[in-house]
Amino acid sequence: MKEILDAVSNFDGVLVVIPGEGSGSPGLAWGDAFFYYAPDGVMPERTQPFGTIVTKNYPDDEESRLDEPGRFRVNIHVGRDRATQIVREGASAADPDVFVSHPLYGTAGWVSVVNPAESTSEQALSLLRDAHEAAQVRASRRAGSA
Repeated sequence: MKEILDAVSNFDGVLVVIPGEGSGSPGLAWGDAFFYYAPDGVMPERTQPFGTIVTKNYPDDEESRLDEPGRFRVNIHVGRDRATQIVREGASAADPDVFVSHPLYGTAGWVSVVNPAESTSEQALSLLRDAHEAAQVRASRRAGSA
């Protein structure tokens, strides 16, 4: 998890938000990481992150069994078309080191991997770079239309 956080933190214009006590974020989000393209260093109000790392189950999102010790899940917005090329059919959301459709947001083009390791860690970083670039393009497009 630290390797991913370190790598994403070095992307150009990225803001990594890790809520904690006193952050104003709900307690459920504390300790999780949210990746935004925000070159001004300010968390965007109306923009979703391009990737996240979650360390615990959320309501209606228990399939990955993140409440078990040592488990975390990387979630990446890759787009619907690309998601179908990445996910491993028949894999469970709880299977480690395998890309699956995000348990809640898969239809919106999100993929997930629990405890990325030998089979998925390099691809996860590559997908996060691509998602970051796509977020950068969207931000530029919004700025041009503002």
